[in-house]
Amino acid sequence: MAQASQATIGNSEFDRDTAVTRRSEGVYDIDLSAGWTIISAVNGGYLLAVLGRALADALPHPDPFTISAHYLTASQPGPAVVRTDVVRTGRTLSTGQASLLQYDDQGREVERIRVLASYGDLGTLPDDVRTTARPPAMPPIEQCFGPEDGPAPVDGSSAITERLMLKLDPSTLGWALGAPSGKGEMRAWFGLKDGRDADPLSLLLAVDALPPTAFELGVSGWVPTVELTVHVRCRPAPGPLRVSITTRNLAGGFLEEDAEVWDSADRLVAQSRQLARVRLAS
Repeated sequence: MAQASQATIGNSEFDRDTAVTRRSEGVYDIDLSAGWTIISAVNGGYLLAVLGRALADALPHPDPFTISAHYLTASQPGPAVVRTDVVRTGRTLSTGQASLLQYDDQGREVERIRVLASYGDLGTLPDDVRTTARPPAMPPIEQCFGPEDGPAPVDGSSAITERLMLKLDPSTLGWALGAPSGKGEMRAWFGLKDGRDADPLSLLLAVDALPPTAFELGVSGWVPTVELTVHVRCRPAPGPLRVSITTRNLAGGFLEEDAEVWDSADRLVAQSRQLARVRLAS
């Protein structure tokens, strides 16, 4: 049997499922795919990529440099509308805002996410790098573990994992064995299952695709994102990414997560911080 060809940027499931159709200036239609859900909610990183793609069309610059999203209500698979507004355009950066909306059972419009972003051209940035940041120390990919190495999941519980190449560092897998470390760390090798290489838009997915750090703090259950800010630093080299996420403070039912994404050339290609809500047992 002939081996299926590797997907490419612009020709992959991720590209098809984040594609938006321009209805009129600044207004885009999309059918949110059920393939990027966790339980019944659509993954926040996938949604951010949808909004990011709409803004890339609406703004004169191609790449997200910084994008901040507030998640107002949980998105569901199905039709949605993205409305964009150009705030400012400049020579090196342009800024826009966008909202993703759906309709409730009564036909009323409900805003799901609101985003403010600045775009530029990553290809024009100088090569000079001065940093104290270092890639995360992780075992080789073949010594890490993915969802396929654990018990069979409940049907429909996490469709997104079927679309990801996710290999978790064993030292951050205590939660899966009933012995969370209490360190609030999660590290993994990351890619898309169909082999598509990473680009700036897929980095918006990568920062929100790992299990929550709350699991290693001994907290189970849904950890919905309240706010997520991503900084894209450069276009990633081909090959798998390394994602490292940490939290230092769970208080009052909320925690922060700081993520770093490193490419195969040992470059820090994206950073993020999010605030998430944790449902603590009473």
